Amino acid sequence: MKEITATMAGTVLNIFASQGDAVNPGQEVLMLESMKMEIPIESGIEGVVQKVKVSIGDFVNEGDVLIILE
Repeated sequence: MKEITATMAGTVLNIFASQGDAVNPGQEVLMLESMKMEIPIESGIEGVVQKVKVSIGDFVNEGDVLIILE
C-alpha cells in the first residue's frame, strides 16, 4: 500500500484525484490552504487511487494520510 501524505498542516481546498484514477509522479492530486497560501500536494509515486481519505474543508496535520494508492 502506497500513501500520499500532507506536507504541512492546512485545510483541504480542492481534490483533483478520485477513486480509480491513475496518478503519476509529480501530478497534483490535492490542494491545501495554509496561512492564506495554496499548497499543491503532488504524488511522489505512480499508482491507482484506492481511497481518498479526506474531503474538501477538512483540516489535516503534517504527515496525515490523504490518499491511498494501490
